[in-house]
Amino acid sequence: MPVYLIARPRSHAWRYSYRPAGFNGGSRLPVDIHADDESYIITAAVPGLKPEEVEVKILDNVVTLIGGTNDAEDEESRYLLRERGTGRLERTLELPESVDASKAEASLKDGLLTLRVPKAEETRPKVIKVKSR
Repeated sequence: MPVYLIARPRSHAWRYSYRPAGFNGGSRLPVDIHADDESYIITAAVPGLKPEEVEVKILDNVVTLIGGTNDAEDEESRYLLRERGTGRLERTLELPESVDASKAEASLKDGLLTLRVPKAEETRPKVIKVKSR
């Protein structure tokens, strides 16, 4: 019996929402991005990687996360089932505002990379005190 896929109309609101470059729900390096007034917090699942196997690059407002090794596994191994990904992981994300890369901080704990990238001073909200006359 053939299977048919039916396209359903959907709202065009998605066209106007912000989606970072590389935000495709990719299976190679899943990430979460959270923004507050001061910075962007990016978390990425990198199970089994050590801090020296993870690299973070920031250029302008583009963040690139690279992880893993280039070590080729034993090619003579015969797998019956292989579902875990191996090799290098890479994800490039374009943030909507300028960031201050010199103040970025990254940490790795329990297979979760957490990157805090402060927004550039000119993009942060300004608070102006109101004086009485």
